[in-house]
Amino acid sequence: MKRREFLGLVGGAAAAWPFAARAQERTRRIGFLTASFGIDDPEMQTRNSAFVLALREFGWAEGKNVRVEFRSGAGKASELRKHAADLVSLADVVLANGGQAVSVLQDVSRTVPIVFVQVPDPVGAGFVDSLARPGGNATGFTNFEYVIVAKWLDLLKEVAPTVRQVAVLRDPSNAAGSGQWGAIQLAASSFGVELSSINSRAGVGEIERAFAGFARRPDGGLIVTANIGAAANRDLFVNLAARHKLPAVYPHRYWIAGGGLVGYAPNIADQYRQAAGYISRILKGEKPADLPVQVPTKYHLAVNLKTAKALDLTVPATLLGRADEVIE
Repeated sequence: MKRREFLGLVGGAAAAWPFAARAQERTRRIGFLTASFGIDDPEMQTRNSAFVLALREFGWAEGKNVRVEFRSGAGKASELRKHAADLVSLADVVLANGGQAVSVLQDVSRTVPIVFVQVPDPVGAGFVDSLARPGGNATGFTNFEYVIVAKWLDLLKEVAPTVRQVAVLRDPSNAAGSGQWGAIQLAASSFGVELSSINSRAGVGEIERAFAGFARRPDGGLIVTANIGAAANRDLFVNLAARHKLPAVYPHRYWIAGGGLVGYAPNIADQYRQAAGYISRILKGEKPADLPVQVPTKYHLAVNLKTAKALDLTVPATLLGRADEVIE
């Protein structure tokens, strides 16, 4: 064989090798587990889009080198556990939306990497050893710092200064919910309000009676804490607040899009974008134990002027000026 022909063959093989290697590279699988939101829920579609677009920025394209497997428990514990087992068996890493999803996943496996979002207190829940050093198979992004409850009270008094009685919709069975309740209790005296508690996990009839009983008190308002039970039935609670003319502050902007008055919370879409970065790092070989849990850095303030008008409230211009989103 002539030297020129030999070099041509070697050069051609060298050029073709990376393409062959890429062709043989296996598609990585990312599980996506949520306890209550379905894939057709508009809020979950927003989150999913933010996540998939961010993955693309890190070099992971759906249908090319990665496949995202979405599962929802639809509010049923048995369904959630079944889907958790399914995802653990097929995924390289799982994105978990909320503490309930993380808990079930860790019950199934303590080795498959988990990146969580929307978890209020991952240390208190036992998901990680500490924020700085998670130490196990999970890490991610918290959606809550307890100091935020003072901001909820502040916003409620700003939009409805006459409020003296505040009902707090919470999940007493949840450790993070108990923490939020305790923080609200500590802050209440400085705002001159008295508190009542409504269980978001109660039956519809019991919840409706609790709202009706509270609404008979003068100068009432409502704070909805961050919890899955409330989120899964948000239309019910927004409608009850409207029916009983209760000004209310909610833990996420999607409540405001659904008719709530004021929402203040971490920017959820930003957390999903950051989660994509963590998942990319794990797929490239890093371990969750070495990636610190991060607290929120961006917050979103939303106001619904249509709801304010229905409640005969005038939203201060100073509040509107600070809002990230105003729905008219």
